[in-house]
Amino acid sequence: MACFTAPVVEAVVVGVIEKAEAKKEMQVTNQATENHRITKVPLSRKLKWLTGMLWGGSALLAFEHVWHGEITMWFPFLTAMSDPADTAEMLHEIATVGVTMALLITAVWGVMCVCADLILKRKEKEEPAV
Repeated sequence: MACFTAPVVEAVVVGVIEKAEAKKEMQVTNQATENHRITKVPLSRKLKWLTGMLWGGSALLAFEHVWHGEITMWFPFLTAMSDPADTAEMLHEIATVGVTMALLITAVWGVMCVCADLILKRKEKEEPAV
């Protein structure tokens, strides 16, 4: 019914953290005087990947809920909020299904980040130091 709201909340929080991290990385980059190679993907870019994955998954789920008539264009927008019994069921679905989906997306992102760092380390070993 509204399971997509859990990944949306995580996407908003991660987006704020991403912006703060990008600002911090920009200050560090501006302070650095020598040119050195990148051996890791910056955290702000990794967080941008996570934000994109969360927003994309949430958009697909929201579209599916609109398709099935669970989201409407008039108040209260979520059909489950019109009846208290349905509201309790909706909150349970958010707490179980929504949180599980958000955690799964985050776990896939974590694996993706580890793989990206391993690929960069492998490339660094393959290329001779100049």
